[in-house]
Amino acid sequence: MGEQTATLTALVLGAAAGGGFPQWNCACRLCCLARAGDARVRPATQAGMAVTANGRNWVLIGASPDLRQQLTATPSLAPRGDGRDTPITAVLLISADIDGIAGLLTLRESQAFDIYAPPAILEVLGSNRVFDVLDPSLVRRIPLPPHTSVACAGITMTVLPMPGKVPLYLEDRQASQPEPGPTYAVRLDAAGRRIVVAPACAEITGPVRAALRDTDALFFDGTLFTDDEMISAGVGVKTGQRMGHVCIDGEAGSLSRLRDLPGRRIFYHINNTNPILLADSPERRMAEAAGFEIAYDGMQVQI
Repeated sequence: MGEQTATLTALVLGAAAGGGFPQWNCACRLCCLARAGDARVRPATQAGMAVTANGRNWVLIGASPDLRQQLTATPSLAPRGDGRDTPITAVLLISADIDGIAGLLTLRESQAFDIYAPPAILEVLGSNRVFDVLDPSLVRRIPLPPHTSVACAGITMTVLPMPGKVPLYLEDRQASQPEPGPTYAVRLDAAGRRIVVAPACAEITGPVRAALRDTDALFFDGTLFTDDEMISAGVGVKTGQRMGHVCIDGEAGSLSRLRDLPGRRIFYHINNTNPILLADSPERRMAEAAGFEIAYDGMQVQI
């Protein structure tokens, strides 16, 4: 999309799926390696990102339960002056799952910022009064319907619908198939540069490929390497498909379906069982050989 000075920066606050890595109650091989301090794996907090077009004003993408820890670990998001202050201009929500909205409660200390979200996610916030702890005279909730664009802090943000399911707390836990529900990615544009963040996608359809094609950097659902990964690891009974996530491997997986896309392709929202977390695993080598990168906490992408 043209040779220009970097005008859009994405900072990965957390690269892991829900539960983080290592997950608090998981003793799978990878979590044990992480607890032991094995240099081949990097512990990670739950998925979240911050983006800026000018280095001064930032937009958060998602608000994970680890948000306070993530903000404390990120100097560029610290207060800039005396008293209460933040470079965070807005929070854009693209998931109504707990690991996508719970961090809002961290931001309750009488601070002005805007929340942008598709109407379906704003309905979730409105139906749970705990989120009213965010003073409405300071924190505006601004609907951002799918395919609608809005400018914020020099970035044009467009929400893109993705195939997916309803959040866990709203679904029938006995259902053998996922209940379809609103799932989103976001396209971020500034000065001819483009980043797409898509932490959840159940199927890479033709329209999905079209929506992801013209990007300088794509952060894509890297939850599981194989569909039955959690079952094989003995830590779950659901497939990736049942959880609303396309796997990395296989004919319909992201390695096959996205390997020809231009720009940087980065796996993001990675479950603690995914072998791409292990630096010397065959799966990690397979992903990197296909041109994919593996997100990690603190990763910075400038385009």
